[in-house]
Amino acid sequence: MADYLGLTNESASKILESMPKDETLYDLAEVYNVFGDTTRIRILYALLQSEICVNDISVLLGMSQTAVSHQLRVLKNNKLVKFRKEGKVVYYSLSDDHIKSIIEIGMEHVEE
Repeated sequence: MADYLGLTNESASKILESMPKDETLYDLAEVYNVFGDTTRIRILYALLQSEICVNDISVLLGMSQTAVSHQLRVLKNNKLVKFRKEGKVVYYSLSDDHIKSIIEIGMEHVEE
């Protein structure tokens, strides 16, 4: 395929062969887009510290529960947070350690 496209550099040909599908790259871009919102970063940073409920997040961030719930829905749809119910209370936490790593590495970068 690389020859077909007219690539003359062997490195470029290898890059093309290893390039993920466009759909995968689109999904990756969407994840980073979610990180592009300060409110969502604040929520993720709070969840980095501890599992917490919507009410407590809204108090911490000085936002309405509705606004927090909307942002949590975006985070959940992008598989960045998970939730569990305890009676009527819903607790949120980071989906996995990858999210924690992304936040920690980003913080290291901006604090350099």
